[in-house]
Amino acid sequence: MKEHVYLYDSVDKELVAILRADARASISTLAKRLHVSRGTVQNRLDRLVNSGAILGFTIRAHDELETDVVKAVMMIEVIGKSTAEVIHKLRGIPQLEKLHTTNGAWDLVADIKASNLLEFDRVLREVRAIDGVLNSETSILLSSV
Repeated sequence: MKEHVYLYDSVDKELVAILRADARASISTLAKRLHVSRGTVQNRLDRLVNSGAILGFTIRAHDELETDVVKAVMMIEVIGKSTAEVIHKLRGIPQLEKLHTTNGAWDLVADIKASNLLEFDRVLREVRAIDGVLNSETSILLSSV
């Protein structure tokens, strides 16, 4: 069975951009901003969610509300051709908010958000124990400037 690949157009991209700024925008508001019908917006949203393009709807809290959270960036070096397997295992760690491939000395960069230092320490140990992870370097983010 051949998997269908959905090609995203400018309306899809604009819809995602609007939702990034306001994930609570109503279907009516989205339709007005995109100059399309409410049905079109609903169909597009359904397709974006079902295709995995939209993973969920969330809020962005001001940094002042998250003073007890430990945020960090972890650079990860992977052994040989095990990157896909390592990524699959890393995606199972909920504290890794985002995962990026990169060029240069490090193969992957992970954005970490942990509720406290104990959880942060556990996440570091969990990542380093994954088969295929050769080396890592982590920097705690102290403040945003």
